[in-house]
Amino acid sequence: MNQFYDQSKNPKPTVQEHDVIMRNRKTLEITGVKQVESFDNEEFLLETVMGYLAIRGNNLTMKNLDVDKGIVSIKGRIYDLVYLDEKHGEKAKGFFSKLFK
Repeated sequence: MNQFYDQSKNPKPTVQEHDVIMRNRKTLEITGVKQVESFDNEEFLLETVMGYLAIRGNNLTMKNLDVDKGIVSIKGRIYDLVYLDEKHGEKAKGFFSKLFK
């Protein structure tokens, strides 16, 4: 049995990684972002490779956005991070679109 994996014969599919890094509840760096659904100074709704992510806080601003790499940086006072279950994606999207109006 060969214990080495030869990627040239059977390459692994590339899945974009998703990381959330928070520093002192003041800055967030998020990778694996597909789309920014909505945002204002109190709430952000992001579609990530792991589902929808809602961020709530005070004086929130988008510090950096790189759509090609799927990176978003948010600055402000972060109060809440919530993921939505993918099974309830459409319901959750409708729920959060009402919240973010």
